[in-house]
Amino acid sequence: MTDWDLKKLRILRALDECGTVTAAAARLSMTPSAVSQQLSLLSRQLGAPMLEPYGRRVRLTSAARLVLRHADRVFGQLEQAEAELAGYLHGEAGEVRIGAFATAITGLVVPAVARLRVSAPRLAVRLVEAEAAEAFELLACGEVDLSVSLSVRGSAAEDPRLVQLPLLDDPLDVALPLGHPLATEADPRLAQLADAPWIFGSSGPWREITLGACADAGFVPGRAHTAADWAAILAMVGAGLGVALVPRLLSRAGEADGVVVRALPADLPSRRVVAAVRAGTEQAPPLRRVLAEIVKSK
Repeated sequence: MTDWDLKKLRILRALDECGTVTAAAARLSMTPSAVSQQLSLLSRQLGAPMLEPYGRRVRLTSAARLVLRHADRVFGQLEQAEAELAGYLHGEAGEVRIGAFATAITGLVVPAVARLRVSAPRLAVRLVEAEAAEAFELLACGEVDLSVSLSVRGSAAEDPRLVQLPLLDDPLDVALPLGHPLATEADPRLAQLADAPWIFGSSGPWREITLGACADAGFVPGRAHTAADWAAILAMVGAGLGVALVPRLLSRAGEADGVVVRALPADLPSRRVVAAVRAGTEQAPPLRRVLAEIVKSK
C-alpha cells in the first residue's frame, strides 16, 4: 500500500490553489526549489507525474487532480478530528479568526467579542475586515476560521470545502437629507424615490443589493454620486446630494448629522447575512461558542 505523505499533499493542494510554484512557496514559507523537490518526490512515491510543463510554468496533471479529489476529503476528515480533539483538550479556550465585512464587525461581531471577553476570557478572537467574496477566499485558504459575509453567488454555496450558515436578514432603510419630503411621512415607499439622485458604489455586493431592491420596487435608481465608504455616503446624504439605502446594522449606531434614516415596512428590502466555516469544523467548540454569541447580537 502506498505510504501517503500529508505534507506533500498539502504542497500539491497549495500549488493548485495558488496557481504557481512561487506563490505556493510564499504561502507555505518555503523556497520554490523546495516545493518543486517535494512534488518530484511525491511523483516518485505515487508512481505518476504530478506536474507537466505549461509554457514557462507548470500545471497539475490529470493524475494530480485525481489525487487531490481524494486528498480534499482526507483533509476534511482530519480537520474534523482536530476540531473534536480541541473540544476535549481546550474546552472554552483556543483561538478563532473571523473575517467579516465592516457593518457586521460593528453590529454583530464586536458585541459578541465583548461578551466573550467576560464569559470565556481564554478564548481569543482575531478580526479581519473583508468584504463578501474576499471573506470566503480567506476562509477557503485557512487564513480565517469563520467568515461573516453577505450571501452572494459564486461563494460558499458553490464551494464543497465550506459550509454556509444563515445568520439574519438585515433590513434596508433609506437615508434621506434632513428636510426631505419623505423624512416625516408615515409610511414611505421606495418607489417614491424613483426620480431621486442616488448614492451607491460602482461595483460589489452593495451595488447589486441597491439595484435589486429598487428593481423590486419597480424602478432603476439614477446614480448621481459614487461611493462605497459608509461615512462618505452619509456625508453626501447629509449635504443634500442624494439618497441611499443603508443596512439596519449600520443605522443602529445612530443617525449622522443632517441625515434622517427611515424604515421601509411596506417594501421590506433586506440583505442576507451568512456565516461560513470550513467543512469538518462545524462542531469545534470554540467556533460554536463564537457563533452562538454572534447570533445573540442580532
